[in-house]
Amino acid sequence: MAVTLNCPPNADIGTLANPQKSKGDRAELELAELLSDLTGYRCRRYLGAGRQDDVGDIDGIPGHAIQCANWADTSAAARQKPLGAAAQAINGNMPYAATFIRFKGGTWRVVLTPEQWNAYLQAINPAHS
Repeated sequence: MAVTLNCPPNADIGTLANPQKSKGDRAELELAELLSDLTGYRCRRYLGAGRQDDVGDIDGIPGHAIQCANWADTSAAARQKPLGAAAQAINGNMPYAATFIRFKGGTWRVVLTPEQWNAYLQAINPAHS
């Protein structure tokens, strides 16, 4: 017996099966473009998220593990994702970690733990440390 799938031509079957992954992939591409435009660095998505040696979602910003979240529950993302970014910074031997959270409508915010914020403060004011 033949099975027919009704899907658009050239559709990625994996993406159709997991709309949350597709939503996250789109947000990562959007963030990579935003960061490229803002910083002048060539940013792109890291592939292979979720690996034990994961070093973030976005490549291209020197010394940074960058986590991207496009969750309906932005409060949960703000609580959980910075901890993942910290672990990814350790995996990648990077001094900085930051989490970018996408809000409905395309607004982005950066969320840091107090320790992540302090790492930036010490970098811009080394005489104080």
